[in-house]
Amino acid sequence: SPKERDIAMVFQSYALYPHMSVGDNMGFALKLAKVDKDEIEKRVKDAADILDLTEYLDRKPKALSGGQRQRVAMGRAIVRSPQAFLMDEPLSNLDAKLRVQMRAEIAGIQDRLGVTTLYVTHDQVEAMTMGDRVAVLKRGALQQVDKPQVLYDNPDNLFVAGFIGSPAMNIAKGHIERSGDDWTVTLGDSKLTIHPEALERYPRVKEYDGRDIAVGLRPEHFERADGSGIPDGQVMRGHEIALVEMLGAEMLVHFNTSAAPIISEDMREAVDDEEAFAAMERDAKKGGQRFTARFDPGNPPKVGSTFDIGFRTEYLHFFDADNGTALR
Repeated sequence: SPKERDIAMVFQSYALYPHMSVGDNMGFALKLAKVDKDEIEKRVKDAADILDLTEYLDRKPKALSGGQRQRVAMGRAIVRSPQAFLMDEPLSNLDAKLRVQMRAEIAGIQDRLGVTTLYVTHDQVEAMTMGDRVAVLKRGALQQVDKPQVLYDNPDNLFVAGFIGSPAMNIAKGHIERSGDDWTVTLGDSKLTIHPEALERYPRVKEYDGRDIAVGLRPEHFERADGSGIPDGQVMRGHEIALVEMLGAEMLVHFNTSAAPIISEDMREAVDDEEAFAAMERDAKKGGQRFTARFDPGNPPKVGSTFDIGFRTEYLHFFDADNGTALR
């Protein structure tokens, strides 16, 4: 039965008893289980040491910050010494800065305790930074499970490709053609020569000669092509700059292309933003879409100007345009 599975749970809601002290909240489940009082005190003290809550054990929850309350909720689970933890979006109620701090704390606690932890989240950044292995689900169906870097480098389908990575992967309709010993993909007005490494990773691309497929280009694999000597087969020319975001350590450049977007339910769910998806649909009717590129800061292009941009084609991703599966 569920109660015999020895799983401790931590939820989005702290669910602390307001009339009890921090220590009593943490030890309450053990008290109900009729654990010896000295053992309860020992476990609560040990958990408080791990969570940096020792000086707060006699305080009521209302005297704590949001992050401290979440640590109390975790302490309540830790004192049980379970076989596994189940954490269901435990950081959702916290502000952005505190979420970053708590991500690191939870990962460190899990590492020290060595207890298997299933962490449920809609935030791909949390999943990628905290997980040893990440399972991506869509409507309850498992899409892919692997190490975070493998999900990023080798997504199994369009949903995973669009979901993992920030900013998200640019995905467009491309036309595959063989040209002598080379293979090319045409994205709107741009034709790129596919690097042999990409063909090794996606060998089924060669089965799509003369056909349309879905092509993925991550923002971080673009290069500025102004006088850099990038080969013609890796350059997309004459694109209008729509927006430049200066973010201190990096610069995001949004530029218009004639590449047709992939409009599908997989993409709608991967984007997970109705306004953004509606913009994609509007772009599709115009016959193009907006791409995002990430560069080091410095010498930003002017909005409204046109520029040439290179792409490292060894990092291209390819998917079936109809069912979204990777062409591996």
